Amino acid sequence: MTVPIINPKNHSQLSFVDGKLIDSEGNAFPFLKGVARIAYLDNYTENFGVQWNRFNKTQLDQKNDGLSLSRNRFFAESGWNSDDLSDKDILEVGSGAGRFSEVVLKHTSANLYSLDYSDAVSANFENNSQIAPDRFHLFQASIYEMPFPDDSFDKVFCFGVLQHTPDFQSSVKALISKTKPGGEVVVDFYPIKGWWTKVHAKYIFRPWTKRMSYKKLFKLIEGNVDWLISLSKLLNKVGLGLLTRFIPIVDLCTIPTMGLDKSQFREWVVLDTFDMFSPEHDHPQKIKDVAYMFSNYGVDVTFSGFVGYGDGFEAAVVRGIKKS
Repeated sequence: MTVPIINPKNHSQLSFVDGKLIDSEGNAFPFLKGVARIAYLDNYTENFGVQWNRFNKTQLDQKNDGLSLSRNRFFAESGWNSDDLSDKDILEVGSGAGRFSEVVLKHTSANLYSLDYSDAVSANFENNSQIAPDRFHLFQASIYEMPFPDDSFDKVFCFGVLQHTPDFQSSVKALISKTKPGGEVVVDFYPIKGWWTKVHAKYIFRPWTKRMSYKKLFKLIEGNVDWLISLSKLLNKVGLGLLTRFIPIVDLCTIPTMGLDKSQFREWVVLDTFDMFSPEHDHPQKIKDVAYMFSNYGVDVTFSGFVGYGDGFEAAVVRGIKKS
């Protein structure tokens, strides 16, 4: 490893001893299912551990032959290319099941340091640990207590995660703190597009669904997904697509169709609907506000806006370079 691994509580360097990471004071962190655990399994991201271990390959390019959604999204949002990342130390925060870990490991020669606060890391390890084991370093850790010194990484990215953290601004600050001076940091997030953003089934039903047991919520979604898909398609067909925002199912326009058969499409819908209703936190942001956060924490913003990544998909993205 070219980046030191530290105990985030006391900043003491960790060493691998007898199957654990141990610091000079004797504090130890275990490995479980191949992953160093610098966080408790029981935390506000528990739903994501359940989600990504159940749908551990749904979004991976390796499963969907002919689809390169994750690769296209990664390079479009980051603005990087494979040559940019050659031999660089990259930090990925919020890996989920490893859809972007796979892209970095397969399509670049970068050293990837990846973490997630949930047990999704078990799925990521299963999916990607054999691709380039010498370049892949995976941890279960919090964005607020990352096991790396400040100013350690050439590139830092966080996709699909920030809106689900308890304090969005503190999360941005944490990402920037780990970026080297002159290094690049890129994030995406749920955008606030206007007053109507929260006039949506997600925000109407979340006060109840986020408190449901995951088993009950999955059962509810699985038992209703087919007729909800049919209703959404019908409303779009007759020109009443605006009403689909009040149907308790993910917007079908955000699900890829090209290259997916009917069962794969349904699987994506169930996954994204669960992802919509189960998280404890969901904090969309205005793009200009996130750009201001970057500037406030010492980053020159190089881009802020929407980025398209194929087949009509787009994401709210802010990129920047940390000042020296």
